[in-house]
Amino acid sequence: MSFTIKKHGEVCVVDVDGQLIVGNRQELKQKVLDELERGERRFLVDFSQTGYIDSSGLGVLVSLAKKVRESGGEFRLSSLNDDLRTLFELTKLDTLFQIATSRDAGLAAF
Repeated sequence: MSFTIKKHGEVCVVDVDGQLIVGNRQELKQKVLDELERGERRFLVDFSQTGYIDSSGLGVLVSLAKKVRESGGEFRLSSLNDDLRTLFELTKLDTLFQIATSRDAGLAAF
């Protein structure tokens, strides 16, 4: 499991490789908050390499989205597989997040 952040223009793209679960959610949160403190305001979390998100992972995404929005920024998601998309639909989180089908579509939406 790893999280990498790369800049694409004015957008910080966060790649989630593996699973987003209770054991690693704080690492993701800290990385995004560090970028937010540096003045970054646009975030796209790419789940193309992610197979599973547990409830604590969903919770940290909601928390980060709130923090980023309170700072005047945007927090978006991309590249959910079918299982993850169903998870977001069942939990109604698809109404909270702007979710793009691919990284390119997500970047273009900013």
